[in-house]
Amino acid sequence: MNPLIPVMVVLPILCALLLNLLHGRDRTVKALAVAVAILLPIIPLLAGYGVHYFGGYAPLSENSTIAAGLPASIKSSYLYSFHPAITYVFGSAQRIFLLILSLVTFLAVLTSLNEVRRPSGVYAFLMFMGTAAVTAIVLTDDIFNLYVFFEIAALAQVGVVLCSGVERNYETALKYMMIGGVAVPMLLLGVGILLALTGNVNISDIVYSMRSGLVNPGSPLFLLASALLIFGWLYGTGLPPFHTIKSAIYSKALPHGSALLQAFSVFTFTALAIVILRMFYHVPLVRWVMVFFSLAGMVLGISMALMQTDLRRMIGFLAVGELGYIGIGLGLGTAASISAGLFQAVNEALITACIFLGFGTIFYMTGKTDPEAMGGLLAYKPGLAGLVMLSGFIMAGVPPFNVFQSKLRLIQAAIQAGVPELGILMILLSIVTFMTFMRAFYSVYLKPEPRGMELESRSVPRSTVFSMVVLIIICTVLGIAPWLATSQFTALIQGLII
Repeated sequence: MNPLIPVMVVLPILCALLLNLLHGRDRTVKALAVAVAILLPIIPLLAGYGVHYFGGYAPLSENSTIAAGLPASIKSSYLYSFHPAITYVFGSAQRIFLLILSLVTFLAVLTSLNEVRRPSGVYAFLMFMGTAAVTAIVLTDDIFNLYVFFEIAALAQVGVVLCSGVERNYETALKYMMIGGVAVPMLLLGVGILLALTGNVNISDIVYSMRSGLVNPGSPLFLLASALLIFGWLYGTGLPPFHTIKSAIYSKALPHGSALLQAFSVFTFTALAIVILRMFYHVPLVRWVMVFFSLAGMVLGISMALMQTDLRRMIGFLAVGELGYIGIGLGLGTAASISAGLFQAVNEALITACIFLGFGTIFYMTGKTDPEAMGGLLAYKPGLAGLVMLSGFIMAGVPPFNVFQSKLRLIQAAIQAGVPELGILMILLSIVTFMTFMRAFYSVYLKPEPRGMELESRSVPRSTVFSMVVLIIICTVLGIAPWLATSQFTALIQGLII
């Protein structure tokens, strides 16, 4: 077992608890938050691939001492590979997901500490606790453990919104909690049904029992369990019918908080989708349901972004819409589409964080979010305007950046899968995304400055600009060398489509 695997979850939890206790001690909070935020991306790089069994309770098949004295009837049975403990799995795909998640966390924490007058231990607590929860969701091979951290991640997101101080943030957070009071128990009910049917909560054991014929995977109860899991997946990620409340959550958080919340959504979306595919890949209906809701999220998210008069809400809807590309890739279920979907997940977390930070600088300078009430900002910060414009180009899929590579692969995968209509829709929606972004960019930066407009600040924290530059550099590198990411997904894809 690799001791660094649980550290990826334990470290941010311990840091979060300490930051909460140290609230009010500004220097200590800032030093601790930055130190741990720097460590988070380093740990996945140092950790070796492997499996961690909590309590040391490995399957009998991996315990040579005990296995040596077992009768042949046990060694040939299901009990020989049964997982008696909560299991975390860390492979190449998990490494790149957690590396990107930790990097976004670091940049969000760094930006938050420099954009506020006094660092908040409570706010930092919520950021690190959410990061720990999503890290556990990515690593865990136990579906009940996944549910527990799914709940923690949802509560952390509500807390980030509550601490933002944005107008009507309490109302939005309360709505999200009330909806979660219905959606999250539905996910738990699905977990309970799977436990009743298979006698397991370990995902690998559930998959084994289904593939080996120990249980009937075609029973109506299995389909009900899949529907409940998908319902929880829709809530946690913001696909319809939850797209409106999810975009509102993004719009009521501070920009660095929104950047982190979107990373939470992306990797929760991906991890839950992988779990659903592992268990129900043999049921084409489940995969097409994923495609349907992903497509609906793309169409509704991007079209509703066109109608917004608030920059934060517009970006929120675009963020929800972009998640649909990931779901289409995973739902199509081919090796090429899954690889493209996973690559899009990595790219989405990076570029959406950059866009939230970029448009956050507009709010920082003007105190406004209505593009009609501002203009002419290009004259004040031309370099920053260039970064914002570049991030919009990347999100829309302009070459040679990373999102172009992943969207191109998604389109090619859709054509190869016999559904070229999906490829055409993805092209059209990317064009609409570009148009939406450019309309907002023109209103803010290129339109003549309205009479009487006053800036609250003519400067922007250097940490924000630094974060945007780092994210754009990574997007450029992955666009030029996409195999740096896609080569990491091979083992995961092979496990899904067997």
